[in-house]
Amino acid sequence: MPKKYQIPTFLSGQVPHEIYERWLRRKAQAHVKRDRRRGNETAIGEAYRVAIHAAVAESGGLDAYTGEKLDWSLISQYDNDESQEHGRHYKRGFALLPTVDHVGDGKGQADFRICGWRTNDAKSDLEMPEFLAVCQAVLEHHGYVVANRD
Repeated sequence: MPKKYQIPTFLSGQVPHEIYERWLRRKAQAHVKRDRRRGNETAIGEAYRVAIHAAVAESGGLDAYTGEKLDWSLISQYDNDESQEHGRHYKRGFALLPTVDHVGDGKGQADFRICGWRTNDAKSDLEMPEFLAVCQAVLEHHGYVVANRD
């Protein structure tokens, strides 16, 4: 019997299907919970699983913002106790852990991008133009010339 969420071909041999589906369910559940707290009463697990799965497939395994290859072997590997013990040095090893990033404020229809944890952490709740402006300001402050792509 075919699985409902077929593992994307770029993940074949990298991540067992059971691990991928568990990750998908947990990410959808976390985003539904957060979005409902933000006032999105239409947030439901199935729609979020479908949207996250589509975002994974669309990503091709790459960070949507940086183009870096994500390390899918890291999904479901983060250990809170290890993180507490080793702090930022532990977390640094998870920079390319795939994460789910909202497109928009989470109050509308489920829409996501996949990016690395480091990218998602840096982007926070910024919209794309705001995030790009921050990136540009950092580069310019350090002497890099940035061509405006408008």
